[in-house]
Amino acid sequence: MSVETAVSTLTREQTLREMGLGPLWKLRIPDPAEDAVAFPLSLPERDRGRSGEGVTPVGADNPPSLDWPALQSTVATCRSCTLCEQRKQAVLGIGDIHADWLFVGEGPGADEDAKGQPFVGQAGKLLDNMLAAVQLKRGHDVYIANAVKCRPPGNRTPTDEELNSCRPYLQRQIALIKPRLIVALGGTAAKTLLQRDDIKVGTLRGQVHDCDGIPMIVTYHPSYLLRSPMEKAKAWEDLCLMRRTMFDLKQ
Repeated sequence: MSVETAVSTLTREQTLREMGLGPLWKLRIPDPAEDAVAFPLSLPERDRGRSGEGVTPVGADNPPSLDWPALQSTVATCRSCTLCEQRKQAVLGIGDIHADWLFVGEGPGADEDAKGQPFVGQAGKLLDNMLAAVQLKRGHDVYIANAVKCRPPGNRTPTDEELNSCRPYLQRQIALIKPRLIVALGGTAAKTLLQRDDIKVGTLRGQVHDCDGIPMIVTYHPSYLLRSPMEKAKAWEDLCLMRRTMFDLKQ
């Protein structure tokens, strides 16, 4: 049974309850039999030799030959914009560096700045539960990054200058990871990935976009969902689209 078929047999409220998503997102113990119906687990192994064409890193501080250790070192000492002045540490990302799934958020918050990892606060807990709802787990075929690598003061939205300064690092991460699917968490991530100013998550979600040759899906940032829990049903629909898209990509 396909994801669409499984979801269509239930009302939205029933679906959210089945997946532990309403009224709060919560981690559930997967039922192997149920999972086999909703999302086939015997997917083909990914091709580690797939190309990263179309994702060309730019910028003098981020040449195409930069490997992971060099990228980490470069980001840690970067002073390309004023965000470096108040940071405790730069946050490059975390997860499987050969992941099929790349999730991109906005930028580090206070918890992330202190611990050096993305999505470790309440938004991170919600993201983990969202991943679990579609049988994904942080660090297992999933890489998590942000549009900017240093915390904006007061957790404000990064400026265009800050996004442009960090974009080469994100491009290099994409080139190294070679993900099959990119998920933009929120408008800021979508803006920097699509290089568009007319970004509204509500109009971009529900469809597959092209990010330099890689399929990309836009959904709400976990922080926004914490403030607007009524949008969680739409986020669940986006998760279904993500899983369905990845299944098609692996056929």
